[in-house]
Amino acid sequence: MWTHEESIETSAAPSRVWALFADVARWKDWNAGIESIELHGPFVAGTTFTMQPPGQDALTSTLTEVKPNESFIDETVVDETRVLVSHKLAPLPSGRTRIIYSTEISGPDAAEIGPMVTSDFPDVLAALKKLAEQS
Repeated sequence: MWTHEESIETSAAPSRVWALFADVARWKDWNAGIESIELHGPFVAGTTFTMQPPGQDALTSTLTEVKPNESFIDETVVDETRVLVSHKLAPLPSGRTRIIYSTEISGPDAAEIGPMVTSDFPDVLAALKKLAEQS
């Protein structure tokens, strides 16, 4: 099992960040690792989405857990490798919000795939923060 966590603080309220999470068609606005994306239903547990990274084949993922204004988890399975990414919003006593991406990868290629999956998370979080803080 391979795990990784990345986080950033924002002045945006959890509801503001959640609005960006729930608008899957606009993930490209803050995630350069997405060439195209399509949600196949409502933003609820059990719904799948198809995401194509630039220059790669499209992947199908499933929302396994969705807690509005708190968190969601998506799961992508490729061959024998399972990638779970948790996106959590943690309100802080200061009034700020911590956005946390936690990744858990299992399967024979977990250690090889992990760094590839998470290498852009600092940039993704920085872009998400910037967009969330815009009025």
